[in-house]
Amino acid sequence: MSTYRVAQVAAAGGTFEIAEREVPEPGPGEVRIAVEACGICHSDSLFVEAALPGVRFPLVPGHEIAGRVEALGEGADGRNLKVGDRVAVGWFGGSCGYCTPCRGGDFVVCPRLKVPGWAYDGGFADQVVVPADAPARIPETLAASDAAPMACAGVTTFNGLRRSAARPGDLVAVLGIGGLGHLGVQYAVAMGFETVAIARGADKADFARRLGAHHYVDSTAGVAVADALQALGGARAVLATAGSSDAITAAVDGLGPRGELVVIGAAAEPLGISPVQLLMSGRVVRGHPSGTAQDVEDTMAFSALHGIRPMTEVVPLDEADAAYRRMLSGAARFRMVLATG
Repeated sequence: MSTYRVAQVAAAGGTFEIAEREVPEPGPGEVRIAVEACGICHSDSLFVEAALPGVRFPLVPGHEIAGRVEALGEGADGRNLKVGDRVAVGWFGGSCGYCTPCRGGDFVVCPRLKVPGWAYDGGFADQVVVPADAPARIPETLAASDAAPMACAGVTTFNGLRRSAARPGDLVAVLGIGGLGHLGVQYAVAMGFETVAIARGADKADFARRLGAHHYVDSTAGVAVADALQALGGARAVLATAGSSDAITAAVDGLGPRGELVVIGAAAEPLGISPVQLLMSGRVVRGHPSGTAQDVEDTMAFSALHGIRPMTEVVPLDEADAAYRRMLSGAARFRMVLATG
């Protein structure tokens, strides 16, 4: 019997332990992937803590997967996949194909979205079986440890910017320069935006400029973030990557006329935005989810073309629990990645 390893938690809030399982055969319309790397995303904690409905234990999370196609189930080759292909799978781990959003081509907001680690075992493992519409091809110039975070953190920031109201030359602010924002700044610069990085502390200014930002705003410096953005002419878009409702709220009045707040940082508290703030200048607030397999491919291709890479700490699968705790503590700079083998 052939086996593979998983890093799993037995109950809500538990610690990760390595377990052996029998290697599964992919069913009809499924693909088995030999995992080479899997990023640890902060949203994995929603599953580990059973904060979302339908979470089942023992739980194998992981929705930033990179590896190679190892086996195809019946009908999966119709997706133009073949054994040996380098692929990534992110938050978008398959869709139902028949709901109203899917029939309209908006697969990522499918109400039956199949998120790895939620709908099925995720990528904290040597192997994973996924629906055949989930994998995105990885460019040969992109390492697996770089491609893995691109499947969630990368595509979320890339898509949030390219689908915003901003156009090359416009002033665009990235709120927060952590795990999401450090990619957002790089993408904004490469897309031709006049880029503002916003973070806490003067010590982050040099880092923001190394990422390519044209301006840095220290949100603790005594000048309101909104005033600082208006002094630069007002932002056409603010990409809010920080998981703080107060920080997001403070940036709204920094938007110019018809400006757009794109929210990708998850926070439970409500935003303190009044209708008047939106009405008088025609501002827009938009929540932005991740992206489809094609969006992930676009993200990786753009990243390869422009030399954009995530900042990662790569550790073995055996150290999954310590790596997960390091991610939660905020000590990781900036994406933790588990490597198999």
